[in-house]
Amino acid sequence: MALTQRLEFRQSQSLVMTPQLMQAIKLLQLSNLDLSAFVEEELERNPLLDRAADGPEPPVAGEPAMERSDYGDSDGSSSYGDDGDHPDMAAGSGGETAFEPGQEEWMNRDLGTRAEIEQTLDTGLDNVFSEEPAEAAARAAQDAPPSVYTEWGGGASSDDEYNLEAFVAAELTLADHLAEQLAVAFSGPAQRMIGQYLIDLVDDAGYLPADLGQAAERLGASQQAVDEVVAVLQKFDPPGVCARNLSECLAIQLRELDRYDPAMQALVEHLDLLAKRDIAALRKLCGVDDEDITDMIAEIRRLDPKPGLKFGTARTQTMVPDVYVRPGPDGGWHVELNSDTLPRVLVNQTYYAELSKTIRKDGDKSYFTDCLQNATWLVRALDQRARTILKVATEIVRQQDGFFTYGVAHLRPLNLKAVADAIQMHESTVSRVTANKYMATNRGSFELKYFFTASIASADGGEAHSAEAVRHHIKQLIDGEAPSAILSDDTIVERLRASGIDIARRTVAKYREAMRIPSSVQRRRDKQSMLGNALSAPASSSDRSRDTAPV
Repeated sequence: MALTQRLEFRQSQSLVMTPQLMQAIKLLQLSNLDLSAFVEEELERNPLLDRAADGPEPPVAGEPAMERSDYGDSDGSSSYGDDGDHPDMAAGSGGETAFEPGQEEWMNRDLGTRAEIEQTLDTGLDNVFSEEPAEAAARAAQDAPPSVYTEWGGGASSDDEYNLEAFVAAELTLADHLAEQLAVAFSGPAQRMIGQYLIDLVDDAGYLPADLGQAAERLGASQQAVDEVVAVLQKFDPPGVCARNLSECLAIQLRELDRYDPAMQALVEHLDLLAKRDIAALRKLCGVDDEDITDMIAEIRRLDPKPGLKFGTARTQTMVPDVYVRPGPDGGWHVELNSDTLPRVLVNQTYYAELSKTIRKDGDKSYFTDCLQNATWLVRALDQRARTILKVATEIVRQQDGFFTYGVAHLRPLNLKAVADAIQMHESTVSRVTANKYMATNRGSFELKYFFTASIASADGGEAHSAEAVRHHIKQLIDGEAPSAILSDDTIVERLRASGIDIARRTVAKYREAMRIPSSVQRRRDKQSMLGNALSAPASSSDRSRDTAPV
């Protein structure tokens, strides 16, 4: 077979990732906060992109209408299980309220001549209007209160709106609180430098790192100097701050209360036994009786293990749902998009039409053409994103109808492929839609991925069970166990199989640890300790009342 070179034409189809397609895919997986930030950047970058008003704007005669993004249906909602008839939203009037005829009657009335006015007022007009109009207006403007808060002085903003946040004091952080005390505690610059470096190492809970050897090397100071500064920092407010472990934090607070005796020191140094509820070993180490060890444990529980959390930290952003699910009038479910999380943008076609008449340079024409194309694609991508979220959420509600009606125990096994096949989309699209999206229901707010759970086979060959429903069943069994009959993992497996759930013991242990439920041995100690405290509390109170009674 001879090797030759030749030219051939072949026709094939391939998917090309255009910038617009990449932008649409990127918008699908963004949360509502990230989407708002992205749209704000586009509004600053693109001069042809405008923020839409909250209400409908009347069209101007002779001007082309702006293209806007309409999310979902006419009201951004969908219904499952009803006929789709919903009341329309009342449109607000855009005109101003006119004066009543009675209100403007006095304005149109003829007051007559100067003599008639003076006779009506029973005095001269000079006594009534003694100043010239210009002088009266100047004095009124001088005596009037400032209309903008920056006129009071101290503000350089030209914003006409009153900004209340300008007067809100900043939240005091733990680092600032410690730095204020550092300036008073030390006078030497070297000690202040070491102290400020250590304050920067304190975490939100108020703890220093366990190993401070690297701090001495980086600062070029001796370990003794660092330890001396640490000893002073541990006396700062709040008590227990700048500790290196939990035992040291509790010991600092006990010293502050003058309760750090040898018995309490032994208890603080063996917190692992307290976590295991080994009261007998603790009583032996501390050398006290049952009543004293109970009082010591109660005193330990009144201490603060994380003193730094009293001060301001990073602000936690509240979860805002993207979809609302409400019961329908006929027993179905109404799925609606949260319009507050959807940015509304418009393409300003009028501005582009005016610019097209005046632009002469080819570079400027190309720039504004690209801006128009990007703005149009962004509006369409936002519209498509909202429609896709609504479609996926509606299908999830249809698949998990039992969960919304009866609860977690009726959550069905569901995967991305089942939803993708039902709405005729790709699994990757459904995965992007369900990422960082939340749904507010009558049973709480959940992430969309919460409804996708693995399936666990049924013991009798029936319908499979959802993994989340099995976890809920395990938690119910553990919550209902008696202190004298703690359920082991093997016993839980037997009860689940009796309920028709085929599950292995290691799976039960994995689910239990994921829900942060201790083992059967630890639960037995905890519940027996709680039961013992409840039984001994009335007796101890009666003994104290009997001892303090007058003879």
